[in-house]
Amino acid sequence: MDEGPPGVPVTTLLAVLGSPIAHSKSPALHAAAYGVLGLDWSYTAVEATEETLAEVIARERWRGLSLTMPLKHAVRPMLAEEDLVARATGAVNTVLVEGRRLRGFNTDVAGIVRALAEAGVASAERVEVLGGGATAASAIAAAAELGASRVTVTLRSPEKAAALEPVATALGVALDIRSFAEWGRGEPHPLVVSTLPGGAADALEVPDAVVASSTLFDVAYSPWPSALALRWRAAGSPVVSGFGMLLHQALVQVRIFVGGDPEVPLPGEGAVLAAMRAAVPGEPAS
Repeated sequence: MDEGPPGVPVTTLLAVLGSPIAHSKSPALHAAAYGVLGLDWSYTAVEATEETLAEVIARERWRGLSLTMPLKHAVRPMLAEEDLVARATGAVNTVLVEGRRLRGFNTDVAGIVRALAEAGVASAERVEVLGGGATAASAIAAAAELGASRVTVTLRSPEKAAALEPVATALGVALDIRSFAEWGRGEPHPLVVSTLPGGAADALEVPDAVVASSTLFDVAYSPWPSALALRWRAAGSPVVSGFGMLLHQALVQVRIFVGGDPEVPLPGEGAVLAAMRAAVPGEPAS
């Protein structure tokens, strides 16, 4: 492929925005993808905060941007359009720039679903989500895609999960919210999705019944294995690393930046995915 989509120059600027952002693996993943596609596109990590986001977006002729928290919420008033997933979750991690028009997408949900499918988890009737932030909203949406009719959100301060209630309602999913003091009570959940930041779960006391009856998908992947992953592994229960989510959400971002549509596969997408995976050596699948 010698050129990008119609009207898009061969040399195109893209970036991941956040603060801090120097640690991001996204530049390596995206560079590998564009290399396979034959595109001379530049993808870098750029410092941006809620206060500087508008200025950073305006100062370059971007093709696309990846966003980390809290920018996933802050960017929404700037958008001309959001995809259905972004609208349902209230979180935008991908922006396609078309002149002065910004289109927002959420590829985190696809990242979770595709990572779980790769690990052999194609459906889940009941899902437990640990944590209550923007990634928890994406986890609820992913649970809905997996066929869950009910999701339990478990976190330290249940009142902080109020923003997730309209998300669940929009997705047609029943939502239970509880504190970690209640963890392990009631019916078991075959799938537990931890959206807690790295290190936040280190001191948690995980009930034996939870570990014994579930697969853990831990969004945190560095350092790996996490404290939660070690707990599940010690019990012989399945564990899936969040690196798969990072990988697959990035692949869908590349689809958007190259073709404008998250649903349309890339030319030679299998080779693109393999190159992206190889670009971050040593990262676990589980």
